[in-house]
Amino acid sequence: MHDARRNPRILAMTLAASAASATLGSGATWSADFAAPVLDRWMYPFNATPGARIAASTFGSEPGAPDFDSRDGQMLVAFATGSQLPTGRGDEITVTRAVLEVEVATNLAFIYDPTPDAWQTFLAADDPDRIEDLDAGQPVECFGVGFRNGWSAASFQESSPYTAAGTSFLAPGVRNAFAATMDAAGTVTDVSQNPRQRFGPAAWATGTIEDVAAGEFVPAGRVMRFELAVDDPGVQRYLREGIDAGRLFLSVSSLTFVEQQAGQFPSFVTKENALVPLGLARAPRLVVEAREGSPCIAADLDCDGAVNGIDLGVLLGNWGPCAGCAADLNGDGDVNGIDLGVLLGNWG
Repeated sequence: MHDARRNPRILAMTLAASAASATLGSGATWSADFAAPVLDRWMYPFNATPGARIAASTFGSEPGAPDFDSRDGQMLVAFATGSQLPTGRGDEITVTRAVLEVEVATNLAFIYDPTPDAWQTFLAADDPDRIEDLDAGQPVECFGVGFRNGWSAASFQESSPYTAAGTSFLAPGVRNAFAATMDAAGTVTDVSQNPRQRFGPAAWATGTIEDVAAGEFVPAGRVMRFELAVDDPGVQRYLREGIDAGRLFLSVSSLTFVEQQAGQFPSFVTKENALVPLGLARAPRLVVEAREGSPCIAADLDCDGAVNGIDLGVLLGNWGPCAGCAADLNGDGDVNGIDLGVLLGNWG
């Protein structure tokens, strides 16, 4: 093993790596509390009063049914973040915490399940891949929001159409705004049909409720909290992009078992509820904590949460004079052994 104290080159690389790690996360911090959204909408095919409902419910369609999205009833919320969080900063900001809270609107209408369920529990009874849901109830989950048919986070409003003109409301995969995930590369995936499409998305958060035990019916007025997985590179990218634009969308959905026009399912208070201005109920609330700095360390060149062979390949591919490129980790205008030392010092 080499002794860095006797090798000036190794010592220089080690000091550079230590300096890079020491400066990570320095700078300004923000703590924002948004007491109400600018938009909350029950995103359901037969919602005749979009943006005006006093509550929004979440549920699935009938397992195995060919019509509707599997996550049929969804709740969309959007917050104007620009009043408390800086816009236009790109990846100069890292979200360190994000919590969405929604209040339960109906009394003892659904069973509390704080644990994820396998997507196979929502398959039709005669499907060979179906498995039994061994715990009572189905979880309520939080995701981001994706858009189609020309709509975007900037343009979509509470009263915007559910789908494109001339499209059947019964068809799956047609809603203009939908529960979605995002990966580290920025690819958006609609999760509204995940059992039908046979994949299990990782929820950004699963709803939890204090002082209610798993398997119990939930009283009205209880607050369900979603602590978002900000360490996930895709979640981090989505939150950062929303904050950058000053308008952050989130969705609440579930695969709660229902039958046509029947069933017990979660329902949550919207800002239009008459009890909200009286202080007797709460609109959806978002708390965000953020700091100045990249969401990934400098050596994580592809920002996937790990420093590994992919980052090493990027660095070696830029070897030599490279002023301003990301692989120039110490900013001296060259990608060389010092930058390699920084990368190896952060390996893993």
